[in-house]
Amino acid sequence: MKRGFGSDNHSGISPEVLKAITEANVEHALAYGDDEYCARVEQLFKQHFGNQAVVSFVFNGTGANTLAIDAMVRSHEAVICAETAHVNVDECGAPQRIVGCRMLTIATPDGKLTPELVKTRLHGFGFEHHSQPKAITITQSTELGTLYTINEIKALADLAHEYGMYLHVDGARLANAAVALNRTFKEMTADAGVDVLSFGGTKNGLMIGESVVFLNPELAKDYKYRRKQGLQLCSKMRFLAVQFEAYLKDGLWRKNAEHSNRMAQLLYNKVKDVPQVEVVYPVQVNGVFVKLPRKVWTELQKQYFFYDWDIDNDVVRWMCSFDTTEDDINNFVNSLKTLIANG
Repeated sequence: MKRGFGSDNHSGISPEVLKAITEANVEHALAYGDDEYCARVEQLFKQHFGNQAVVSFVFNGTGANTLAIDAMVRSHEAVICAETAHVNVDECGAPQRIVGCRMLTIATPDGKLTPELVKTRLHGFGFEHHSQPKAITITQSTELGTLYTINEIKALADLAHEYGMYLHVDGARLANAAVALNRTFKEMTADAGVDVLSFGGTKNGLMIGESVVFLNPELAKDYKYRRKQGLQLCSKMRFLAVQFEAYLKDGLWRKNAEHSNRMAQLLYNKVKDVPQVEVVYPVQVNGVFVKLPRKVWTELQKQYFFYDWDIDNDVVRWMCSFDTTEDDINNFVNSLKTLIANG
């Protein structure tokens, strides 16, 4: 398959991660996370997210988001999210099926919630006929490639806590956000009042596995049972854990995210002045969203894989990865320009 711009999880695996898996593939180790590898990586998470952090490894992002929601809400409660949120659009209804909760969606111009927007959903408390708002979930960076500032996250956390609610962050691309904002993971999450984080790595060089990070330890009390019921308990968990060790220990997360962000900026700079190409959202991390003639992007898709984002408005998404090269971008842009020139 030609290297395309479909998603950053289309990429391969960082060599450092493969090496870590190989090095852990010796002798025997206790199953289900009761091994020395997991214990070691749990301490590493505390270094990055704070001593109160409790980490749990799961198979995938859908599992991480669903179990994070399951820890916060019950079936009669509701989660407030942006209309474009991954948990609303791309989890195939997993939170609703597994947790039984309701999603209260909000239309946004840029994929970001604000306290003012959230307040439009904060009603019906104590009224038995209405689902009870119990959590807010945001994505950092958002599905539109935009970023929350730390102050914006704090404002949402303060609002949630004022109403006895929780704040969850879908951090599938948290590394890209941290690099773009030049902030630590702890500053963007625990210090900002986040209660639960879904922390991903497969979009930034890991092979398989994500994590749920409880920054409010109270929410982790019964979690191990819910993870088991949620089909997300890995028996050979050391092989999930050591990937995160390679990712976090020596700054691999930063190196990979810096590269993918930089490639997106390069792509943006090369297409922003091309006739008939309109960049529709700020390019803050590793995604470029553009509007262009349908004939052009459908023909371009025959050469390179990428997703249409808003087909009604001819908006497509181009994602850069940790292994995207300048040659990849130059060849892609040359193909785009040729199609436009040929009408």
